[in-house]
Amino acid sequence: MILAPMRYRNFIWPHNPRIYSIEFERHVALHKVPFGTSYLQDLGRSRRVMRGEGEFAGQDAYAQFGQLANTFYEEGPGTLIHPLWQTASAYFVELRLEQEPRPDYVRYSFAFWEADPAYSGRVQTLSPAPAGQESQNQTESRRPGRWHTVVSGDTLWGLSIRYGVSLQEIIGMNPQIKNPNLIFPGDEVRVN
Repeated sequence: MILAPMRYRNFIWPHNPRIYSIEFERHVALHKVPFGTSYLQDLGRSRRVMRGEGEFAGQDAYAQFGQLANTFYEEGPGTLIHPLWQTASAYFVELRLEQEPRPDYVRYSFAFWEADPAYSGRVQTLSPAPAGQESQNQTESRRPGRWHTVVSGDTLWGLSIRYGVSLQEIIGMNPQIKNPNLIFPGDEVRVN
């Protein structure tokens, strides 16, 4: 069977890497409850990590590796098209030269992390408010109720226990949260 070449952004592999692996991650939180039992909370799928190893051979092997390295230096996610994996928006997070390069042979390894579409657009750049205008944070401080800024490891269930409010009440007070199993550091959650 002949497979299409792997591609990322504008780089097309001259031949597919020889080893592929893909890791799937799911986060689960363990919560202790009275009388020695516990409750597992599914916090959702985290990311796919796509790894591989390959080599470039021939007179231009090191030049091909250099082109792949230049692709690595480009910022932000790109489209990863793999002959066997589902096409994904991914970050190129690792590129490793596995041996001293020779003019006609380079062995390398790589890793891509899938960009979660549910998280895209959530990164915001903060800029100072123009003179004479209130910043968004000053306006939000006047919102009714008590608000919690999410930190890594927080869950709605954990916040319900911490603030003495039922999970259903927290979900009801926060219509901006589309998936109660998926909150991110920096999110604002109303807790009463």
